[in-house]
Amino acid sequence: MTATKDTFFKPEKVSPQDKAATTDSVARSLIAAEATARERKTEALKALRMQREATEAESAPPPKKRAVKKAVKRG
Repeated sequence: MTATKDTFFKPEKVSPQDKAATTDSVARSLIAAEATARERKTEALKALRMQREATEAESAPPPKKRAVKKAVKRG
């Protein structure tokens, strides 16, 4: 038996529907993975923001009261 391209690589015809189905499934899996990663990142950032706001609220000095100026009538 001689080694030829045909014995190692059997070219098979793939129908357009199969190609479309493969492309669709790969695209959907990529989109789902990106959405999951985005949701995880959003949750982590939200937790960090809530933690930072809580520490800032505890350590923040009370707001200063502003002096009210009285209007002066002229004339």
